[in-house]
Amino acid sequence: MKKIGFIAAAVLGFGLATSAIAKDQIIGVSWSNFQEERWKTDEAAMKAAIEANGDTYISADAQSSAAKQLTDVESLIAQGANALVILSVDSGSVGAAVDAAAAEGIPVIGYDRLIEDERAFYLTFDNKEVGRVIARSILAAVPMGNYAIIKGDKGDPNAAFLLEGMMEVIGADVDAGEIKIVGEAFTDGWKPSNAQKNMEQILTANDNKVDAVLSENDGMAGGAIAALAAQGMNIPVSGQDGDHAALNRVARGTQNTSVWKDARVLGAAAGNIASALAEGGMMESIEGAVKWSGGAKGVEMNAIFLAPTPISASNINVVIDAGHIAKDKVCEGAMAGVNGC
Repeated sequence: MKKIGFIAAAVLGFGLATSAIAKDQIIGVSWSNFQEERWKTDEAAMKAAIEANGDTYISADAQSSAAKQLTDVESLIAQGANALVILSVDSGSVGAAVDAAAAEGIPVIGYDRLIEDERAFYLTFDNKEVGRVIARSILAAVPMGNYAIIKGDKGDPNAAFLLEGMMEVIGADVDAGEIKIVGEAFTDGWKPSNAQKNMEQILTANDNKVDAVLSENDGMAGGAIAALAAQGMNIPVSGQDGDHAALNRVARGTQNTSVWKDARVLGAAAGNIASALAEGGMMESIEGAVKWSGGAKGVEMNAIFLAPTPISASNINVVIDAGHIAKDKVCEGAMAGVNGC
């Protein structure tokens, strides 16, 4: 089977690059939850791509419950899903869902979060590079001093990948004593409220002597910034996802950087890949797929990694021009000199 240009197709209007894909497939999508702003953007792009291929989109929301996610997957299978896209709640328990799909011969895409199983296709942004970008932005603003790290959920492999990328950038400076990690904490469910509590505890433990914060996403960055603001502090904080509120914080000067992962491209690519796999296409036939074994277990998988885009006050015009956020929304209360405002 010839390779199909899904990524190029995703960029160009979320369509398919070939007419070889059959119609009338059912694509089931199991979402971990919709607490993060970005998942609705992913869903809209994914659903549009699936329907443009003549296929049917069905979905379920696990509401942060690993047990419910397994039940959801079983329900999607019962509804006739020919392929599954799974944004996993917990990497340690999602294997049962893959087993259920495999028993019915249904291909699985691990969406954005790793499902370390050779039977799953891994589609995500390069999360180690996201971690590197977050760290580079903070290092440029604060070359030495006390750093705090607000990590994501302990059960999500992305939290580890992001941290690995960060440490590739700042590790040598930590070893040299130029940078001191004065606090780091995992954040249950990636919830901003939990991140705020983590940041409050770090500030208390260090008598507010924190110079910068590496946050693994924008929602948690917002929580950390709330904790800092309560102490009258405004220090460099970086996150990721391109959340609208975070981009406005970048324009206002309360957040240093948001690493934007264009969810429209990721969602569309997933929809297109799922349609091809539902038709019987092979995972290794997906254009752009590489063999990857960088997970904790070293399992070799077919994967695609998309490149992220750092957004700071110098290039907020990028997300405006892309239609990701309206100019008046991102620029409300913007400080002087923001490019695009």
